[in-house]
Amino acid sequence: MAAPEQRAGNRSGFKWGAGGTLVVALAAGAYWFAARTEAPDLNDPVLIAAGRTAYAAYCAECHGGNLEGEPNWRTPNADGSLTAPPHDASGHTWHHPDRVLFEIMLEGGAAAAPPGFPSRMPAYAGTLAEREIWAVLAFIKSTWPDDIRARQSRLGK
Repeated sequence: MAAPEQRAGNRSGFKWGAGGTLVVALAAGAYWFAARTEAPDLNDPVLIAAGRTAYAAYCAECHGGNLEGEPNWRTPNADGSLTAPPHDASGHTWHHPDRVLFEIMLEGGAAAAPPGFPSRMPAYAGTLAEREIWAVLAFIKSTWPDDIRARQSRLGK
C-alpha cells in the first residue's frame, strides 16, 4: 500500500487532471456559445421566448408591444431624429442584415447612422448580454412572414 503522502499526490494529480478537463470543457462551451450567437436562431423556441421577454422589458416602450413602432415614424422630429420604427413586417428592420441590427442594439442607433445624425436609439452594451440581443432579434424575426424572412436572409449576415 502506498504511503499517505503518495496517495495525496495521486489525488492531487487527479484534481489537476479534472481541472484540466474542466478548462477544456469550458473553452469548448465558450466556443459553442460564441458560434451559436452569430445569428438569431429561429429554430430555438427558448431563445425566442427569452427574446420576447427582453423585448417587452427594453424595447416595447418605444417600438410598441406588438412591434408596431411609434406613429409617424418616417417623419423627423424637430431635432432631426426619428421616432422608433416598427419591427413588424411593415417597418424597415428587415431591410438590414442581422449583424447591422445586432450592432445597432449593441452600440445604439448612431452606430449605423451617418455622422452627426441625432439617433434616439440607446446602446444596450452593458445592459443586455450579446446572447440577449440575439434573442430579441430572434423574437422579432419570428414574427415576420416567410417571404420577409427570406428577403432579409438574402442580405447576408
